[in-house]
Amino acid sequence: MILSYFITMRFFLMIKLFKKFLFIFLLVIMIFGFTTKSGLQSRNIQGSAYDFSFKSIDGENLPLSQFKGNPILLFNSASKCGFTSQYTGLQKIHQQYKNKGLIVIGVPSDNFNQEPGTEKEIKEFCRVNFNITFHLTKKNNVIGKNAHPIFQWINENYDARPKWNFFKFLINKEGKLEKYFSSMTAPSSPKLINTIETLIN
Repeated sequence: MILSYFITMRFFLMIKLFKKFLFIFLLVIMIFGFTTKSGLQSRNIQGSAYDFSFKSIDGENLPLSQFKGNPILLFNSASKCGFTSQYTGLQKIHQQYKNKGLIVIGVPSDNFNQEPGTEKEIKEFCRVNFNITFHLTKKNNVIGKNAHPIFQWINENYDARPKWNFFKFLINKEGKLEKYFSSMTAPSSPKLINTIETLIN
C-alpha cells in the first residue's frame, strides 16, 4: 500500500516537472524565435519601408524616404535589458558600414517593460555607455495595435514582429524586408554580417 502510494506520487511529480520544462521550452521558443532565412523578398509586398517616418530622439522628423536606395538595419532597443550590451556591436556595425550605405536605426521601446527612461535619459545613457552615433528615435510601441506604422507594416506583410528587445530587421535597397534576426543573434553573428555585406554590394 505504502509502496503503491509512493510510486503514484512519484509518477505525478514527474508529470508535473515535465509540464514545467515543456512550458519553459515553449516560452523560450516564443520569445526568441528563429531567424527567417528565405522567401521574404520574393513576395509581392505593397509599399516599402521608405514610406514611413519616425521622430528622432531629439524630436526632429526622421523620414525614411531620405534613405531611399540604402539598406536599413532597424531594431527595437531597451536600456534595462540583458541584451543591452548589443549596443556595442551595433555601433561597430554602424562605424564599419556607414560609408558603404548602411543605415542603422534604433527604436527605444518599453513594450517589454525594460525602457522606463525619457528620451533625454535614453540618449544620455547611450552616449555615455556606448558612444552611440547612429540614429535613435523617440520611444515607440513596436508590437500591438499601437505599434509604430512600420512595425505594423512588417507584421502584416511578413508576419514578423519583435518578440523581445534587440530584434533586428534588415531592409534591402528596394525598401522590402530582406531578413529578420532574433534577439539571440549577436551583432557580430556571421549570418547577420553576411546578409549586410550582400545588401551593400
